[in-house]
Amino acid sequence: MQQSLRSIFQHIESIFDRPFDGALNPIRQLGSLAFFLYWVVAGSGIYIYIFFDTSVSGAYESVEWMTSQWYLAGIMRSLHRYASDAMVVVAMTHLLREFSYGRYRGARWFAWFTGVPIIWFLFFSGVSGYWLVWDMLAQYVAIGSMEWLDWLGIFGKQVANNFLSPVTITDRFFTLLVFIHIFVPLFLLFIMWFHVMRLKSPRINPPKALALGALGALVILSLVYPATSHDKADLSTVAINLDFDWFYLIAYPLFDAIGPGPMWAVGIGATVLVSIVPLLSFTKPEPAAFVSLEKCNGCSRCASDCPYDAIEMKPRTDGMKFDTEAVVDAKACVSCGICVGACPVSTPFRHDEELVTGIDLPEPSFKSLRTSTVDVMNKTRAAAGKKNAIIIFGCANGIDLEKLSFEASANDLHVGTLQVPCTGMLPPSFIDFAISRGSMDGVMVMGCSENGCYHRFGQFWTEDRINQLRDPNLRTRVPRERLSTIWADPTNLVKALNHVSDFNEKLSSLPTKQKPTVTSGEG
Repeated sequence: MQQSLRSIFQHIESIFDRPFDGALNPIRQLGSLAFFLYWVVAGSGIYIYIFFDTSVSGAYESVEWMTSQWYLAGIMRSLHRYASDAMVVVAMTHLLREFSYGRYRGARWFAWFTGVPIIWFLFFSGVSGYWLVWDMLAQYVAIGSMEWLDWLGIFGKQVANNFLSPVTITDRFFTLLVFIHIFVPLFLLFIMWFHVMRLKSPRINPPKALALGALGALVILSLVYPATSHDKADLSTVAINLDFDWFYLIAYPLFDAIGPGPMWAVGIGATVLVSIVPLLSFTKPEPAAFVSLEKCNGCSRCASDCPYDAIEMKPRTDGMKFDTEAVVDAKACVSCGICVGACPVSTPFRHDEELVTGIDLPEPSFKSLRTSTVDVMNKTRAAAGKKNAIIIFGCANGIDLEKLSFEASANDLHVGTLQVPCTGMLPPSFIDFAISRGSMDGVMVMGCSENGCYHRFGQFWTEDRINQLRDPNLRTRVPRERLSTIWADPTNLVKALNHVSDFNEKLSSLPTKQKPTVTSGEG
C-alpha cells in the first residue's frame, strides 16, 4: 500500500511540475500550505467576528447580514469556510504523502505522532464553527455531537437534552460555544508549532507566488460560489435536507448509520492505528553517524548542515587545542550522510590508509565511498574506450540507477553509477577527484525532484557547495562544463536518460581529455 501511494504521489508531482517549477509545486509544499491556510482562516475569522452576534437570537441574523454584504463581510465568510475546507484537504493529503514516503520512522516519529492530535483539533475547530451559524445544519451537527458525547456517560445528565426546545439554549451556552471555537484553534496553533519544533529550519511559509495563488483561488471561489446558510435552526423540527460539508462533517452520516458506540470505536481505533504506525515499521533502523575526535576540529559544519538537529557542538573532551567537538544524538539521526559531505576532512585526495574522517556513517562509510568511486571509474573508463565516460552519483530516493545504467548502455552511453543515501553526503571534492584525475570525462549528480529532497536540505546544500556558497565548496579549478546536476523523481527515468544523452553530446564538443586509470591506492 505504501509503495502504491508513493507511486501515485510521484506521478501527481510530475504532472504538477509541468505548469509549476519545483519550488511552486503545491504537492511538495503541503505542510507550509497548511500553515498558510491556518492564517487565512484565523484572519478571516477575526474579521467576521467583528460583525457576529454571540446571542442565540441574533447569531443567525448576523451571519445572514454578513452573507448579503458580499463585497465586505460576505466574501470573508466564504473565504473562512473554503480556507477551512482546504486546510482539511491539505493536512490529510500531507499525512498520506508522508506515509507513502516512509517519513515516520526513526527520528521522524515525533513529527508523525504530534500530527495525529492536529487532525483531531482541526476537525473539532471546524465542527464548533458550524454550530455558531445556528441554522438547520448547525442544529443537526450540535445534536449529533452531544449524543456522541452522552454515550460516554461522563456528564451528570444528558447534554443532548439542552437541544430539546428553544428555551433550553441560552445565551450563556452560546457564548461558551464561541469561546470553544476561539480557544481550540489557538491550541491547534500551539500543536502545529510543537509538530515542527524538532525540525531544523522548518518551512512553515510557502513561496509567495504559491501563497498568493492559493489565496486568489479561494477568493475567486468565494465570489463565484459564496457560502450560504440553511434555514434558521428550529428545535421543534428535525433537519432532513442538508447541504453537507463533506470535508468536516463526513463522520456524522456514519454516526447516524452505526450509532455512538461503534463510532467511538472507529474514531479511537483509527487514532491508535495511525499513532503507532512508526512502531509497525519492519525496516531495520539505520545506524547513526559517529564522530572520530582525532579528525574533528570542531568546525561545526556538520551541525550546521544536519536537517534534523541530530548534531550538537559541545566542549572538547579529549584535551586537543580545539574548543568544541561534534556530538551525535543517535535517536535523532536518520543516516542521511549530509554531515559526512559537510566535513572538511572528507576528501578522496588524502593519503591516509584508513581514510578516517571527522564524522562518518558505518555504512556506507567514507572509505567505502572512495573505494567504490575508484572501482566505478575504472570499469566505466575501460568500457568506454575512446568514448565519453561519465560517472553518476545518485540519491537512493531518486532515479533507479540500475535501470538508468541499463537504458544508457542500450543507447551506447557509457555511464557508471554510484548510489549514496543523499546527494548531500557527496563531498564536492569527489567531483574534483573524478574530473581532475583525468579518468572521467564528465560527472553527474542526480538527486530527488527539485524542491522535493527526501532529507529536506541535501539538494540545497549540494547546489550551494557546487556554486561556492557553502563550505566545503567545489574548487574553482574544476571545469563546470564537465559537471551536470539533475533533480528528478523515480518516475522521470526518460527525462534523466535524455539529460544524460544531452550531457554526453556536450562533452563530445569539448577538447579531448587525457584518460588515465585511477587505482584504489592512489592519493
